[in-house]
Amino acid sequence: MTDAPEALAAPDDDGITLLVLDADPPPRLGSLTGRARILHGDDSTIARQLPVADVLLVWDFLSDAVRRAWPGEGPRPRWVHTASAGVDHLMCPELAASDTVVTNARGIFETPIAEYVAGLVLASAKDFAGTNELQRQRRWRHRETRRVAGTRAVVAGSGPIGRAIARTLGALGVRVAVTGRTARPGVHGPQDLLPLVARADWVVCAAPLSDATRGMFDARTFDAMSPSAYFVNVGRGQLVVEEDLLAALRKRWIAGAALDVFAHEPLPPESPLWDVPGLTVSPHMSGDVVGWRDELGSQFLELFDVWASGKPLANVVDKNVGYVPSHDLTQD
Repeated sequence: MTDAPEALAAPDDDGITLLVLDADPPPRLGSLTGRARILHGDDSTIARQLPVADVLLVWDFLSDAVRRAWPGEGPRPRWVHTASAGVDHLMCPELAASDTVVTNARGIFETPIAEYVAGLVLASAKDFAGTNELQRQRRWRHRETRRVAGTRAVVAGSGPIGRAIARTLGALGVRVAVTGRTARPGVHGPQDLLPLVARADWVVCAAPLSDATRGMFDARTFDAMSPSAYFVNVGRGQLVVEEDLLAALRKRWIAGAALDVFAHEPLPPESPLWDVPGLTVSPHMSGDVVGWRDELGSQFLELFDVWASGKPLANVVDKNVGYVPSHDLTQD
């Protein structure tokens, strides 16, 4: 848990009510027995439960129920924690304008997602898919594969996930450039994305979703990429204009792509993304490793202890931009 702390008023003496927007399996909150009244909600109940809650744990981070229910009548929780890195699923103008503090799961997903991206880069460069297919056909066909060291990558997104990706690819000898919302030492501004993309072998999207980033990877971006370049999205599905990516792959404007996130999830069986040549589809799993739910639960319990004691919280999201601000490139 890191970044700028946020001081909160201590909870009232008459007890704390914690509302959990549940998902299966539910979080393990046994250590809160006797310390908090725990309510469990879902999409159909959360609107009427919000007014009685001091704290909201968004365990079902794929649901948009909070965004829909928040503008309703009555008091609202003083603190909302989401078990995810992104907050776009819960943010609405009323929440952004409120005094409610929002925290996220920063610190849980960075390394797993960086490993996942590195795996995709290696699999593409070494043509593992081709090897598996030739083995299935029982064909012995020697090929040459690409060297990863010395290639160029651009990572769109200068938050902790983007920086972890840059470090991991850098360890493989890849020369990495990072772009962010604003230029600063070690980070290029958004105006540099297209020139960097044009020289990159690997283009990785790890940006947060906001009005400024929605659809940032479109036909113009894919047209700027080299025909030998490979695109990866581990950010949010709405960052990519999927129809434009489909066209780029079908016309061979780029060599291939991998999507772990989609505009609509689960990806419906009739989606053309399943069958387009050169595209790897994975079901929003790049950050999910063995034990990840336990880590998320432990992180929330640590934050709860801090909040209950009235001490400053970490992982506080700037609700105007949708992520935890970073003071410099090296801070995690």
